Amino acid sequence: MNEFELKYGCNPNQKPARIYMKDGSELPIKVLNGRPGYINFLDAFNSWQLVKELKDILGFPAVTSFKHVSPTSAAVGLPLDEKLKKACFVTDVKGLDESPLACAYARARGTDRMSSFGDWVALSDVCDVTTAKMIKREVSDGIIAPGYEPEALEILKQKKNGGYNIVEVDPEYVPAAQETKEVFGITFEQGHNFFRIDEDLLKNIVTENKELPDSAKRDLIISLITLKYTQSNSVCYAYDGQAIGVGAGQQSRIHCTRLAGQKADTWFLRQADKVLNLPFKKLGRPEKDNVIDSYINQNEEDVCAEGNWQKYFTEQPAPFTKEEQAAYLATKTGVSLGSDAFFPFGDNIERAHRSGVSYIAEPGGSVRDDDVIATCDRYGITMAFTGMRLFHH
Repeated sequence: MNEFELKYGCNPNQKPARIYMKDGSELPIKVLNGRPGYINFLDAFNSWQLVKELKDILGFPAVTSFKHVSPTSAAVGLPLDEKLKKACFVTDVKGLDESPLACAYARARGTDRMSSFGDWVALSDVCDVTTAKMIKREVSDGIIAPGYEPEALEILKQKKNGGYNIVEVDPEYVPAAQETKEVFGITFEQGHNFFRIDEDLLKNIVTENKELPDSAKRDLIISLITLKYTQSNSVCYAYDGQAIGVGAGQQSRIHCTRLAGQKADTWFLRQADKVLNLPFKKLGRPEKDNVIDSYINQNEEDVCAEGNWQKYFTEQPAPFTKEEQAAYLATKTGVSLGSDAFFPFGDNIERAHRSGVSYIAEPGGSVRDDDVIATCDRYGITMAFTGMRLFHH
């Protein structure tokens, strides 16, 4: 197959639409089920590159959850502790601890569950039965992987009344050195971004604190590879083998840092005892996600308000006050932060510090690098200049 006809492009009025190989060669993918659309394939091809690179560099199975051409999270297959399992809604998954791929999926899908609603999933490894069973019960549009165990494939084919999009990718496929796209009828051409992100990129430490443990190197690599496939401007917080906060597509870098920091904070707060022990009635998973988010962020429709809580809880929970949340978050350190371009002001470091950031990797090159470094030194943060921008559009 050297082309695949799409139902339509980004929007229903954009017809005809297709994907194809300009040189007439075979597409490096097979559609095993469903009929993926234009945006589905944009997510599929970007997400596949992300997990393939994570696996190649770190050696762990990797998974990412994608929405609208940016990752909500990415993770490698490290075990989950009991609190994280509960926060990710996977305490009931049999065989989870025996499947690193399933652990990676639990982390990636469980990080920002609201943003992952209706996501596209990419797996670095052949999809096993445990991972397929977890995906089956989530709201998702499709999946790309280098292969599927026969039973896993049959499980996934049952999703969406048999219409779940399942794509198999050739893991040996390498794109051409030059890539093109058209905008407004005008063709753009550039070299494919083959830049390798590994530990060598973290050697230029510019702060007084030079400490960079292996766990931080791993998390910074996860952060930077995630950014390589995130719509810019973007920053990414990472911790314990996964991206825990992605700020994508913002015009201002401080807005990226705030947005991603808020997501990282929410990820930590979801694991607080006060949240884990909420007295829920039997709710659907998406509805439960929404209630937890409202409970943590104290939205205008406060779920603890009298007359509202009865819909969700068996008894009224005590509010999770901003003071309690701040005290809880103050105990969190060791977070890694990557940025796809330099930080222009120290305010980004100030905000990152509030979310427990201890390690930073960014390109450097700002006229205010000295101020950014000084802010890191004030908090004892280790920062490496990578010298490489990672814009993606």
